[in-house]
Amino acid sequence: MEFIKQQPSSKAPADWFTGDVWWDVIVAGQEPSRMRANLVRFSPGARTNWHSHAVGQTLHVVSGVALIGTRDGTVFEAHPGETVTCPPNEEHWHGAAPDRFMEHIALWEGTGDGTPETTWAEPVTDQQYNSPRTRNQ
Repeated sequence: MEFIKQQPSSKAPADWFTGDVWWDVIVAGQEPSRMRANLVRFSPGARTNWHSHAVGQTLHVVSGVALIGTRDGTVFEAHPGETVTCPPNEEHWHGAAPDRFMEHIALWEGTGDGTPETTWAEPVTDQQYNSPRTRNQ
């Protein structure tokens, strides 16, 4: 058994995010593990760029209201305690609602073969971000 040394919080790269976003690495697994987990804190209105994950991604909302968008224009709203999965290679974005902070735990896997685990694309436009929201009931 091993306790993982906690790393300091760090600001997320502006090349991948709109607005202020901070994260804490929970685990960045070393071979043979490919597990990745971050606690991510979004300021109101902050969001990721469009991106995809080679092996998919799971988001567990801890606090606030998460918005998760897909290329077909759907913007899902998720609340604390809800978990959303994004399949492998599906382009998506996620972030905070415009009026409150949001925290989620992001879980994904490395590829294990040296190919990029995340592919980053262009920023989400205000029009895309402000699209009508849907709730999964």
